[in-house]
Amino acid sequence: MSDGRFIGVDVGGTKVATAVLDDGRFETFEPVATATGSSDELVAQLLSQIAEHRGADARAVAVGLPSIIDNASGRVRHTVNLPLSDVPLRSLLAERCGLPVFVENDASCAALAEASVAGQIVCENLVMFTIGTGVGGGLVLNGKLYRGATSAAELGHTMIGLDLAHGSPADPGAFPQAGSLERLASGRALDRLALESAREHKKSFLGRRLAAGDEITGHDAVEGAREGDVHCQHVLRVLGERLGIGIANAINTFDPDEVVIGGGVSLAGDLLLKPAERTARNHTVPGAGLSTKIRLAQHGPQAGVLGAATVAAQEWALARARSPREEIAP
Repeated sequence: MSDGRFIGVDVGGTKVATAVLDDGRFETFEPVATATGSSDELVAQLLSQIAEHRGADARAVAVGLPSIIDNASGRVRHTVNLPLSDVPLRSLLAERCGLPVFVENDASCAALAEASVAGQIVCENLVMFTIGTGVGGGLVLNGKLYRGATSAAELGHTMIGLDLAHGSPADPGAFPQAGSLERLASGRALDRLALESAREHKKSFLGRRLAAGDEITGHDAVEGAREGDVHCQHVLRVLGERLGIGIANAINTFDPDEVVIGGGVSLAGDLLLKPAERTARNHTVPGAGLSTKIRLAQHGPQAGVLGAATVAAQEWALARARSPREEIAP
């Protein structure tokens, strides 16, 4: 474990969470509402969070974002719900706070947290699916985050149900594309399934709520499923089986030690996990994934910020190992 204090910041569309990893122990802090008015406003907010929690012996900072990151430069290539697209975030923050700064995809941060204990890797090969409004993904391979040539891994945009009977569509449409894991197994997909069920089964748990004028969401489907409504249970089973196809693809490709399901939809627990695991096992090639464990995330909504602090510690240690006698440049 690297000595010193490492700051992790997890930036979402609605809140910014901060955590510190110090001597193998994490400390988390109350999130604040995200300043989304402009890139300058959000950068200033991040600098304020770093200043508030850096202490006397801060070594490095890592920021997790729901974005595509150019890992070589720390520039945000593309993001949604945040005014940071094409912003050189690493250099902006490092120049102004005077610390080394690393910028990482938030799902990759969550994957690192789930593969670690107290900042130390305990699972060498792990695939993370974060099922929230969209679907994110992170890979830890051979004990390190896998980032690809420039930015990885967008597991939500793998194809699990595209109709190719007549070849590829001439116009595949905007992302998330039809047939993708995000289109079919995200929180938005669960909302659509729940509303369709409410309209079709008017006397069901969801149907009665719709008739009463309530807005129908995936949360309602989870609530109804827990109360034993068979139509709600069907909705969760369909979503879980769709996710299971994505998990099978991951196992067939990486043969990981663990596949972890996180994000807000994972709060459905076994209602999601059981059909996902059953389907994944049915579609995994014989001989692959024999030791792969499929489980729910342990860290819940804090996985991203804990992982960001872990990224800061690991990247600082790697940089120090490359230049042991030099100060690590911000």
